[in-house]
Amino acid sequence: MSVTLSTRRVGKVTVVEAAGRITAGEAATSFRDTIRGLASAGQTKLLVNLAEISYMDSSGIGELVAGFTTLAHHGGVMKLLKLSKRVHDLLQSTKLYTMFEVYDDERRAVASFQ
Repeated sequence: MSVTLSTRRVGKVTVVEAAGRITAGEAATSFRDTIRGLASAGQTKLLVNLAEISYMDSSGIGELVAGFTTLAHHGGVMKLLKLSKRVHDLLQSTKLYTMFEVYDDERRAVASFQ
């Protein structure tokens, strides 16, 4: 299974719901294109929900970092919501956990953009 992405707005924040696997190839490209498209459209406050991501490889991690950088270049920010245990452990082992603001509660995460 590849990644499935959907977006919705909560006030001025765009929530990106991701499910499946973010791995090299089509899934990583889809994730990258979604983040870049949102940033180019002026949606620069992104909250990425990773609760339903069952697996992420180094390409997926690379796309998270690239997304973070893309948003920063557009004057925005990307925060993460509800990391699955697997993604949490991966971010911890790569020392990237501290790069992102991570939330378990959507309401608090959205409020943090204010």
